[in-house]
Amino acid sequence: MNTRIKICCIQNEQEAVDAISFGAAALGLVGVMPSGPGPISDEEIYRIAQAVPPPIATFLLTSEQTSQGIIEHHRRTKTNTIQIVDELAGRDYAKIREALPNVKLVQVIHIVDDRSVDEACELAEHVDAILLDSGNPKLAVKELGGTGRRHNWRLSRRIVETCGKPVFLAGGLNAANVREAIDTVQPFGLDLCSGVRTDSKLDLPKLENFFIAAGY
Repeated sequence: MNTRIKICCIQNEQEAVDAISFGAAALGLVGVMPSGPGPISDEEIYRIAQAVPPPIATFLLTSEQTSQGIIEHHRRTKTNTIQIVDELAGRDYAKIREALPNVKLVQVIHIVDDRSVDEACELAEHVDAILLDSGNPKLAVKELGGTGRRHNWRLSRRIVETCGKPVFLAGGLNAANVREAIDTVQPFGLDLCSGVRTDSKLDLPKLENFFIAAGY
Protein backbone atom coordinates (compact mmCIF):
# COMPACT_ATOMS: atom_id res chain seq x y z
CA MET A 1 0.00 0.00 0.00
CA ASN A 2 1.33 3.44 -0.91
CA THR A 3 2.34 5.83 1.84
CA ARG A 4 -0.48 8.34 2.23
CA ILE A 5 0.30 11.87 1.13
CA LYS A 6 -1.05 15.04 2.71
CA ILE A 7 -0.63 18.27 0.77
CA CYS A 8 -0.57 21.18 3.16
CA CYS A 9 -1.03 24.97 2.85
CA ILE A 10 -3.98 24.55 0.46
CA GLN A 11 -5.08 28.04 -0.58
CA ASN A 12 -8.35 27.57 -2.43
CA GLU A 13 -10.75 25.00 -3.89
CA GLN A 14 -8.76 24.66 -7.12
CA GLU A 15 -5.60 23.69 -5.24
CA ALA A 16 -7.67 21.13 -3.33
CA VAL A 17 -8.99 19.66 -6.59
CA ASP A 18 -5.48 19.54 -8.09
CA ALA A 19 -3.92 17.86 -5.05
CA ILE A 20 -6.66 15.23 -4.91
CA SER A 21 -6.38 14.57 -8.65
CA PHE A 22 -2.75 13.47 -8.23
CA GLY A 23 -3.57 11.18 -5.31
CA ALA A 24 -3.55 13.24 -2.09
CA ALA A 25 -5.30 11.41 0.74
CA ALA A 26 -5.41 14.50 2.94
CA LEU A 27 -5.30 18.28 2.67
CA GLY A 28 -3.87 20.73 5.19
CA LEU A 29 -5.78 23.98 5.77
CA VAL A 30 -3.73 26.44 7.80
CA GLY A 31 -5.39 28.75 10.29
CA VAL A 32 -3.81 31.80 11.91
CA MET A 33 -0.16 31.13 12.78
CA PRO A 34 2.62 33.18 14.41
CA SER A 35 4.83 32.48 11.36
CA GLY A 36 5.16 30.26 8.31
CA PRO A 37 3.41 29.82 4.97
CA GLY A 38 -0.14 29.25 3.94
CA PRO A 39 -2.60 30.70 6.48
CA ILE A 40 -6.08 31.38 5.12
CA SER A 41 -9.25 32.68 6.74
CA ASP A 42 -11.54 30.41 8.72
CA GLU A 43 -14.25 31.19 6.16
CA GLU A 44 -12.04 29.90 3.35
CA ILE A 45 -11.11 26.79 5.35
CA TYR A 46 -14.81 26.09 5.86
CA ARG A 47 -15.57 26.53 2.13
CA ILE A 48 -12.77 24.22 1.04
CA ALA A 49 -13.56 21.59 3.69
CA GLN A 50 -17.21 21.43 2.63
CA ALA A 51 -16.22 21.00 -1.04
CA VAL A 52 -13.80 18.11 -0.48
CA PRO A 53 -15.37 14.67 -1.11
CA PRO A 54 -14.99 11.76 1.31
CA PRO A 55 -12.84 9.88 2.08
CA ILE A 56 -10.29 12.71 1.73
CA ALA A 57 -9.15 13.99 5.13
CA THR A 58 -9.33 17.74 5.74
CA PHE A 59 -6.89 18.88 8.44
CA LEU A 60 -7.44 22.15 10.29
CA LEU A 61 -4.01 23.35 11.42
CA THR A 62 -4.70 25.27 14.61
CA SER A 63 -2.24 27.15 16.80
CA GLU A 64 -4.80 27.42 19.60
CA GLN A 65 -3.37 25.95 22.81
CA THR A 66 -6.51 25.47 24.93
CA SER A 67 -9.11 22.79 24.41
CA GLN A 68 -11.89 25.38 24.28
CA GLY A 69 -9.99 27.50 21.75
CA ILE A 70 -9.48 24.45 19.54
CA ILE A 71 -13.14 23.43 19.81
CA GLU A 72 -14.29 26.92 18.83
CA HIS A 73 -11.80 27.05 15.94
CA HIS A 74 -13.13 23.76 14.63
CA ARG A 75 -16.74 24.88 14.90
CA ARG A 76 -15.91 27.76 12.55
CA THR A 77 -14.22 25.51 9.99
CA LYS A 78 -15.86 22.05 10.18
CA THR A 79 -12.94 19.94 8.96
CA ASN A 80 -12.91 16.20 9.69
CA THR A 81 -9.47 16.31 11.36
CA ILE A 82 -7.70 18.73 13.71
CA GLN A 83 -3.92 19.12 13.60
CA ILE A 84 -2.70 20.63 16.87
CA VAL A 85 0.58 22.33 16.00
CA ASP A 86 1.59 23.51 19.47
CA GLU A 87 1.42 22.14 23.00
CA LEU A 88 -2.11 21.63 24.36
CA ALA A 89 -2.51 23.26 27.76
CA GLY A 90 -3.08 20.67 30.46
CA ARG A 91 -3.11 17.91 27.82
CA ASP A 92 -6.88 18.34 27.87
CA TYR A 93 -7.58 16.14 24.86
CA ALA A 94 -10.56 14.56 26.62
CA LYS A 95 -12.53 17.80 26.49
CA ILE A 96 -11.98 18.04 22.72
CA ARG A 97 -13.01 14.39 22.30
CA GLU A 98 -16.18 14.97 24.30
CA ALA A 99 -17.17 18.06 22.29
CA LEU A 100 -16.12 16.69 18.87
CA PRO A 101 -16.45 12.90 19.07
CA ASN A 102 -16.32 12.31 15.31
CA VAL A 103 -13.28 14.48 14.59
CA LYS A 104 -9.80 12.92 14.35
CA LEU A 105 -7.00 14.49 16.40
CA VAL A 106 -3.41 14.71 15.17
CA GLN A 107 -0.68 16.10 17.44
CA VAL A 108 2.42 17.69 15.94
CA ILE A 109 5.76 16.90 17.56
CA HIS A 110 8.66 19.14 16.53
CA ILE A 111 11.71 16.89 16.43
CA VAL A 112 14.62 18.37 18.39
CA ASP A 113 16.40 15.54 20.22
CA ASP A 114 15.82 12.24 22.05
CA ARG A 115 13.27 13.91 24.32
CA SER A 116 11.04 14.34 21.27
CA VAL A 117 10.75 10.55 21.03
CA ASP A 118 9.49 10.33 24.62
CA GLU A 119 7.08 13.23 24.06
CA ALA A 120 5.63 11.59 20.95
CA CYS A 121 5.04 8.31 22.75
CA GLU A 122 3.38 10.06 25.71
CA LEU A 123 1.03 12.15 23.57
CA ALA A 124 0.22 9.34 21.13
CA GLU A 125 -2.01 7.82 23.81
CA HIS A 126 -4.39 10.80 23.51
CA VAL A 127 -4.68 11.24 19.73
CA ASP A 128 -5.37 9.35 16.51
CA ALA A 129 -2.04 10.10 14.85
CA ILE A 130 1.26 11.91 15.35
CA LEU A 131 2.83 14.29 12.84
CA LEU A 132 6.58 14.90 13.01
CA ASP A 133 7.83 18.30 11.87
CA SER A 134 10.90 20.53 12.06
CA GLY A 135 9.62 23.66 13.78
CA ASN A 136 10.70 25.28 17.02
CA PRO A 137 7.90 26.36 19.37
CA LYS A 138 10.43 27.83 21.82
CA LEU A 139 11.55 30.74 19.60
CA ALA A 140 10.35 34.27 20.36
CA VAL A 141 8.28 34.03 17.17
CA LYS A 142 7.24 30.38 17.19
CA GLU A 143 7.93 28.12 14.21
CA LEU A 144 5.03 25.67 14.12
CA GLY A 145 5.54 24.18 10.66
CA GLY A 146 6.24 25.03 7.05
CA THR A 147 9.97 25.50 7.62
CA GLY A 148 11.09 23.44 4.63
CA ARG A 149 13.80 21.90 6.83
CA ARG A 150 14.59 18.26 7.44
CA HIS A 151 15.07 16.94 10.94
CA ASN A 152 16.79 13.79 12.21
CA TRP A 153 14.91 11.00 10.47
CA ARG A 154 16.50 8.37 12.71
CA LEU A 155 14.54 9.86 15.61
CA SER A 156 11.41 9.82 13.46
CA ARG A 157 11.93 6.12 12.72
CA ARG A 158 12.18 5.40 16.46
CA ILE A 159 8.84 7.13 16.98
CA VAL A 160 7.24 5.10 14.17
CA GLU A 161 8.53 1.92 15.81
CA THR A 162 7.46 2.75 19.37
CA CYS A 163 4.49 5.14 19.57
CA GLY A 164 1.77 2.72 18.49
CA LYS A 165 -0.15 5.21 16.32
CA PRO A 166 0.02 6.25 12.65
CA VAL A 167 2.84 8.74 12.05
CA PHE A 168 3.02 11.43 9.38
CA LEU A 169 6.44 12.77 8.41
CA ALA A 170 6.86 16.44 7.49
CA GLY A 171 9.77 18.82 7.05
CA GLY A 172 11.75 19.50 3.89
CA LEU A 173 10.25 16.74 1.75
CA ASN A 174 10.48 16.91 -2.04
CA ALA A 175 10.71 14.64 -5.08
CA ALA A 176 14.47 14.25 -4.63
CA ASN A 177 14.33 12.86 -1.08
CA VAL A 178 10.89 11.28 -0.73
CA ARG A 179 12.10 7.77 -1.51
CA GLU A 180 14.83 8.07 1.12
CA ALA A 181 12.25 9.41 3.58
CA ILE A 182 9.93 6.46 3.03
CA ASP A 183 12.73 3.91 3.24
CA THR A 184 14.34 5.47 6.32
CA VAL A 185 11.29 6.37 8.40
CA GLN A 186 8.57 4.06 7.01
CA PRO A 187 5.83 6.50 8.03
CA PHE A 188 2.09 6.03 7.63
CA GLY A 189 1.96 9.31 5.70
CA LEU A 190 3.98 12.17 4.26
CA ASP A 191 3.10 15.84 4.68
CA LEU A 192 4.50 18.64 2.56
CA CYS A 193 3.96 22.25 1.61
CA SER A 194 6.99 24.08 0.18
CA GLY A 195 8.27 21.03 -1.71
CA VAL A 196 5.41 21.27 -4.23
CA ARG A 197 5.11 25.07 -4.43
CA THR A 198 6.65 27.85 -6.50
CA ASP A 199 6.11 31.45 -5.38
CA SER A 200 3.64 30.12 -2.79
CA LYS A 201 1.42 28.57 -5.48
CA LEU A 202 0.85 24.86 -5.96
CA ASP A 203 3.20 23.79 -8.78
CA LEU A 204 1.57 20.98 -10.75
CA PRO A 205 4.78 19.61 -12.33
CA LYS A 206 6.41 19.49 -8.88
CA LEU A 207 3.28 17.83 -7.51
CA GLU A 208 3.31 15.22 -10.26
CA ASN A 209 7.03 14.54 -9.80
CA PHE A 210 6.56 14.08 -6.07
CA PHE A 211 3.78 11.53 -6.46
CA ILE A 212 5.76 9.63 -9.10
CA ALA A 213 8.85 9.60 -6.87
CA ALA A 214 6.72 8.36 -3.97
CA GLY A 215 5.61 5.38 -6.05
CA TYR A 216 2.19 6.48 -7.24
